[in-house]
Amino acid sequence: MESKKILVIEDQAPMRRNLALLLELEGYQVGSAENGRLGLEMARRDRPDLIICDVMMPELDGYGVVQALRSDPEFTHTPFIFLTARGDKADIRVGMNFGADDYLTKPVVREDLLAAVETRLARAAAANERVQSALENASGTFNPDFSSPTPLQTGLGLTPREAEVLLWVTQGKSNLDVAAILGMSDKTVKQHMGSVFQKLGVESRNAASLRALEILGGTKPGRPPSP
Repeated sequence: MESKKILVIEDQAPMRRNLALLLELEGYQVGSAENGRLGLEMARRDRPDLIICDVMMPELDGYGVVQALRSDPEFTHTPFIFLTARGDKADIRVGMNFGADDYLTKPVVREDLLAAVETRLARAAAANERVQSALENASGTFNPDFSSPTPLQTGLGLTPREAEVLLWVTQGKSNLDVAAILGMSDKTVKQHMGSVFQKLGVESRNAASLRALEILGGTKPGRPPSP
């Protein structure tokens, strides 16, 4: 199996080299950039499987990088991990709302870095499988629009908050991710998902996500696939 490509965008040279070395020792192909502008150019050119990006950088900060990439359909599901010296919940929420998948605080512990990378690659693969499954069951062009939860609210009979939660879950976010993004507890996210399962008549996140993709992709919702 071909090794995954990872792009590291970090303006501090020692940190950039250390991250690249750690990842290369684990068998990943690693590219690196010293600022956000160059990182954005490399991402568009090399199409990495995952991006690790510092927040505070010259020329273009991490928020600008992730916003630019998330506006490109080619990077909708590319895992994006922020690196920062700041780790309070407000910063995490801002990063997640801009489209980040994870948030690691410097100095990064090797085990935490590798765990985050492996987890995000696995979730991206699962999200891609959901899209492919929906594509196979759809007629015509399938291009899900994740810009608003409103279609899920009206199309599936969900409350506004349930629709918001399902929108993020469909994009591969965990309960903890959704809690950070929406400013609620993990327990509340689970409660909302339980209600979503009940309303949709499904028993798993995958089945609920497939129903959501039918709505977001503009296809007519049918019988939910088996979990």
